[in-house]
Amino acid sequence: MAPGTLLYAQSGGVTAVINASASAVITEARARKIKVLAARNGILGALREELIDTSKESAAAIRALAHTPGGAFGSCRVKLKSLEADRAKYERLLAVLKAHDVRYFLYNGGNDSADTAWKVSQLAQAFDYPLTCIGVPKTVDNDLAVTDTCPGFGSAAKYTAVSVREAALDVAAMAETSTKVFVYEAMGRHAGWLAAAAGLAGQSPDEAPHIILFPERAYDETQFLAQVKKVVDRVGWCVVVASEGIQHADGRFVADAGGGKDSFGHTQLGGVASYLAGRVKDQLGLKVHWTLPDYLQRSARHIASKTDWEQAQAVGKAAVQFALKGQNAVMPVIVRTSDAPFRWKIEAAPLSRVANHEKKFPPTFIRKDGYGITDKARAYLQPLIRGEAYPPYGNDGLPKYVALKNVAVKKKLPAWEG
Repeated sequence: MAPGTLLYAQSGGVTAVINASASAVITEARARKIKVLAARNGILGALREELIDTSKESAAAIRALAHTPGGAFGSCRVKLKSLEADRAKYERLLAVLKAHDVRYFLYNGGNDSADTAWKVSQLAQAFDYPLTCIGVPKTVDNDLAVTDTCPGFGSAAKYTAVSVREAALDVAAMAETSTKVFVYEAMGRHAGWLAAAAGLAGQSPDEAPHIILFPERAYDETQFLAQVKKVVDRVGWCVVVASEGIQHADGRFVADAGGGKDSFGHTQLGGVASYLAGRVKDQLGLKVHWTLPDYLQRSARHIASKTDWEQAQAVGKAAVQFALKGQNAVMPVIVRTSDAPFRWKIEAAPLSRVANHEKKFPPTFIRKDGYGITDKARAYLQPLIRGEAYPPYGNDGLPKYVALKNVAVKKKLPAWEG
């Protein structure tokens, strides 16, 4: 394959370390004399021919990306349908790729992004266009199939465990005359990985979190309230961690926000902590506080996991290497080779095995009573939050993050009217 240009794009909800993957992609491509363009706001920017010339950024700026949260080039929640249903979009995308001599397409995102990268590879094959497509893993939900973990999860998990441990100390100090119950809402639509990570904050049943509500277990209000009362009677206070995706036995989300669905077809969630807090207050008469960390969970670069940071860079570097070897329609995945000591490596997995598959939280990771994690879960989770990768700080006491120039490439095609 001719050298050509590499197009990199970010998709879906960003993470504390997605830019670490971007930094690794650009650094590795530069070392191999490959020009890198970045799509502004993911696949949407590619369709609009809004492309960024990363060669205009200094080496120092690209290095600084590795410790900067957010999405440096912008992201989007846009999912392409089948080649038949979205043919006009795919033909436009192909025209943009041809116009800029793009021979490598790297899409950094979660499950839906893996599906898009896979479809683009099929598009190129159908039109006999020489293009190598690589999915680069990212998601705080940790629900991508095949890979041991997803870059972004480890840092969000660390933030969650640290936050729950610190908040628990606050609740314990105030429980005698004030708050008896504290409810923490964790991200996780269908899989309880992030809620489970909160379990690392404590070791014994009397240490927070005392109750974890997983989306893998149907929510039973009567049992939940009885468990809260039991913990308060025994310990004096109770910390609850609830996944945003917990459901009633009939499949309805407890926290359906009534906001419709996003472009990925996902129900708008949010508010399970406030709902549970209200039920505890009304039914048990206890003083309750709750929190919805929301974006804080995925943007908290100041307390990022070193393991996560290193893995994010490793998949970015490997993605470029796989692309240049012509390994089409694959994703660099993390393979755990040992728990103790913790060891891992990167391998290529077919996108067909990743796209449209969801890795649920294993039943063996949930305690028998349904409200906590097992030792097996701890063995899996603990190495992922290990180590610190602090960003540099300035004299103002704040982290020093980089803002790229993001110089646009001159457009060669008519404006997209899609």
